[in-house]
Parts: sequence; structure tokens; C-alpha cells
Amino acid sequence: MNGVADAIRRGLEQAIAYADDATDTSGYAVHVPADIDVKAIRVRLAMTQEEFAARFGFSLGTVRHWEQGSRRPEGPTRAYLLVIDRAPEAVQKALRAS
Repeated sequence: MNGVADAIRRGLEQAIAYADDATDTSGYAVHVPADIDVKAIRVRLAMTQEEFAARFGFSLGTVRHWEQGSRRPEGPTRAYLLVIDRAPEAVQKALRAS
């Protein structure tokens, strides 16, 4: 796997460990916003709900619930969505490589 994909994978693993309180956080700080605007991310990427769900591994129903506000993404998922928002091409490349 290439360096970008490895870095994303390590970052996601660290975010999950942080969210699960399974890591020593004294050496760094991670800020994952409490609210993620999934629709804004999807629209910025010019994707339908179906395309967004399929491309990034979410169920269509979950994406719809997030966008309707009936559910909110939790811990590691918020971190993943933040990475999708900031580096969508790198995420897609990493997912294709796995």
C-alpha cells in the first residue's frame, strides 16, 4: 500500500482508539467536531446520496438518516467523515487499494 493510504489508515485507527479511550492522549490532541454536515460534504463532492453511500461504504439509509437529522454520526464515523471532507481523493484511493 502506498504512503498516503497508510497515513490515512493510521489516522483512522488513531481516531478510533481515541474515541474509544483506548490510547494515551497526553502526547497529542484530536479535535473531531460534534456535528458533521454530511449533506454539505456530499454536495461539495457533487454526489447523490446513493453515490456517496456506495463510494465510502455507508448504507443509503444511514446517509438519509444523517441528512434528515434523525440520527447523527458517532465517534469514529465523524472522524472518517472529516477525512472524507478534507481528502476525498485520498480516501477513495485507499479504499480502492484495500
